[in-house]
Amino acid sequence: MEAEEIIKAYYNSPIGLVEVTGTESYVSSVKFTDRGQARKAPPFVLEKCIRQLDEYFKGKRQEFSIDLKLEGTEFQKKVWAELTTIKFAKTISYIELAKRLKDPLAVRAVGNANAKNHFCLIFPCHRVIGSNGHLIGYAGGLKRKQWLLEHERKVVGNFQMSLF
Repeated sequence: MEAEEIIKAYYNSPIGLVEVTGTESYVSSVKFTDRGQARKAPPFVLEKCIRQLDEYFKGKRQEFSIDLKLEGTEFQKKVWAELTTIKFAKTISYIELAKRLKDPLAVRAVGNANAKNHFCLIFPCHRVIGSNGHLIGYAGGLKRKQWLLEHERKVVGNFQMSLF
């Protein structure tokens, strides 16, 4: 069986360029990038992802519904799935995320799984913060993490950020 062609599409968000990678069938990553250029019109599944990203940044979408191809360990997939249960505009600590996975000693493993999250925004790892309330560990950079949390807070009209 012949492998599907990998295609890249781009969305110019208010906090930088987002690269959406995938095929005719699925999205394989969504991440911030410094540069990129689309070489051809994206297939429907990538267009759908870009449309949902646009809705998110315009404050019209709080959850995503995209055909994804996940590559990772079973533990990583459990962490990523748990990220989707963090309510929009809310944050939890890495320790709280480990506790939700019924393994409070797995804080470091949870952090590593977050670092390997290839679907920024889709699996909202920006909502995970340090137990002291500080912003830590975001592949897109802490300025973007802060912007995303403030954006979500504004969307729901919650001007006093609830950390937990």
